[in-house]
Amino acid sequence: MTLIQTIIIAIVEGLTEFLPVSSTGHMIITQNLLGVQQGDPFVHAFTFIIQFGAILSVVCLYWKHFFQMRNYEEFVDKMKFYGLLIVGVLPAVVIGLAAKKSGLLDWLLDSVVVVAAMLVIGGVFMLFCDRIFNKGSENNQVDWKRAFLIGCWQCLSVIPGTSRSMATIVGGMQQKLTRKRAAEFSFFLAVPTMAGATLLDLIDMFKEGTTWATSNNIMLLIVGCVIAFVVAMLAMKWFVGFLTKYGFRAFGWYRIIIGAVILLMLATGHSLVMVD
Repeated sequence: MTLIQTIIIAIVEGLTEFLPVSSTGHMIITQNLLGVQQGDPFVHAFTFIIQFGAILSVVCLYWKHFFQMRNYEEFVDKMKFYGLLIVGVLPAVVIGLAAKKSGLLDWLLDSVVVVAAMLVIGGVFMLFCDRIFNKGSENNQVDWKRAFLIGCWQCLSVIPGTSRSMATIVGGMQQKLTRKRAAEFSFFLAVPTMAGATLLDLIDMFKEGTTWATSNNIMLLIVGCVIAFVVAMLAMKWFVGFLTKYGFRAFGWYRIIIGAVILLMLATGHSLVMVD
């Protein structure tokens, strides 16, 4: 990977991490368009690690929600909050580890066809999900049951192109949370989820040796994380307001158009590689 490729991919990641359009799917498509070699262990790890850079923007923007403990009552609330995140992330840990151990995850990450198909399928679903699930109840708080079930919805995101953001927000709406509350819990749940995925990738990379840890690759990881962090922070502020006011339909149409164009290109024998 070159520095220019890294910057472009990181911008795409930051823009799409919190949008229900699949940041992983967009990075895979972008890597193909830029001619980045697929199947390379460093490229796979880079895809997950810079997502963690974007996720750190949640901790920055919601700093008080994560760490402010001025008295005993707030301390108890924070312990419950952390407990809800643990419960919510457990299903993804089980499914994610199984997919990674079986080699299914690496295969999915190399499949542009899977990404494009899931963009279309998810897009069609999003055209109707507001009508189906947007029935917030008076109890608009995340409890233990809701956290676990939202975590189960998050497992769908193991398939690139599905979108972790879409799965968890829709899961929250299915549990009668408002769009805003569901989106915020989706942001919070992303922190332990992506932290775990990043840690596993780093462990796997070190197990296979340290030949990848060149000064150039480390520099690319740092640059990618910083850019993704800054861009994601800006995108997240905009997304909450847009989703609360307009819902999912615009994102649904976007997914359908992008996915359909890619499937059409592949079906007609056209290469996605635009830059050699």
